[in-house]
Amino acid sequence: MKKLLGLIAISFFGLTGYGQDNMLCVGSYWSEDEANIVMKKFASEWNDLESWEQRALRIKKGITDGMQLDKMPKITGNFNPIIRNTRIMDGYIVENIAIESFPGFFVTGNLYRPAEEKGKYAAILSPHGHMKDKRYTDYIQWRCAALARMGAVVFAYDMVGYAESTQVNHKMPIALLLQTWNSKRVLEYLLSRPDVDSERVGMTGASGGGTQTFVLTAIDDRIKVAAPVVQVSAHFFGGCVCESGMPIHKSADHQTNNVEIAALCAPRPLLLVSDGSDWTRNTPRIEYPYIQKVYALYDAEHKVENVHLPAERHDYGYNKRTALYNFFDHHLDLNAGKIPYAEGYKEDFVTILPPEDLMVFGKDSPRPKNALEGDEAVMAYLKIKGIQPQGKP
Repeated sequence: MKKLLGLIAISFFGLTGYGQDNMLCVGSYWSEDEANIVMKKFASEWNDLESWEQRALRIKKGITDGMQLDKMPKITGNFNPIIRNTRIMDGYIVENIAIESFPGFFVTGNLYRPAEEKGKYAAILSPHGHMKDKRYTDYIQWRCAALARMGAVVFAYDMVGYAESTQVNHKMPIALLLQTWNSKRVLEYLLSRPDVDSERVGMTGASGGGTQTFVLTAIDDRIKVAAPVVQVSAHFFGGCVCESGMPIHKSADHQTNNVEIAALCAPRPLLLVSDGSDWTRNTPRIEYPYIQKVYALYDAEHKVENVHLPAERHDYGYNKRTALYNFFDHHLDLNAGKIPYAEGYKEDFVTILPPEDLMVFGKDSPRPKNALEGDEAVMAYLKIKGIQPQGKP
């Protein structure tokens, strides 16, 4: 009875005051039943392109204001890239790379690019989800190497606080801001390269990497194609401080969720990959139809797709990767014919390198001397004193 009354309250009295008490929307903020009704409420607030775009502007402002993006330094260029250990593999090149996100803070990762030097290539940002050394895993190496062999420059980079990104802790208060900023800097670095075509830029990641994908895509039109994997959910907002620790979903005058944030990609090509065992299990019935309606406003229904794998779990496994290969092949003008194929793509041409071979920094090649160390040092440099529960400075 209590839940029924709550659902009625949403339907008749709107969203104000519903859910958690402050402006943060954390984890399973709504139940699946509640989210279903909320999506209908959202849909009632726009009925044409003009009213949707008014709502979209309000959502974008909520994201940038909520994460306090305006507090980040005004930097153009100055990436000061450190590129080490270039290796020529079977149809692709892999390098260890670090760029300066802002003075003294480094984005660490690997750059995968085509072995053949021929004009300009597509660029792909590859953030990842929660796991200590995820950048070094075989499935990230398979995906990035395959995309490079198809004709893309791919930057796989660490989540803050993981692998080599140990200048701060992952649970720091501004993790969401810092990760979004890092992604923006990776994007701008890729765009600065003479071998990158600025009109063919994609982004993909799973789980927390999916969150990073749809957040940056929502606020930066320079991402031309996006593929958030196993993360877009009507009821689940992300359970980590890096996803929901700052008030990007709710303010005094708006409420949204990750479905609408993902929909801000419209009319750019968008691939949703979902599965049957996590918070994306309802995607074909709840999340995808809503986003399709947004794309229809732009006459771009053919640019949004959902690959739903009901027998699979929360990962970026083979069937998810190969769906991405076809999607990026089409929308980024790659060449999937470069990947061996026999009733399915073959990834066995990829050489899986050990973590120590993929690291930028080490005993003989430490971080530069200007490196900031610790959450407090980074926040002091940025002149951000702290984040209160309501997300206020």
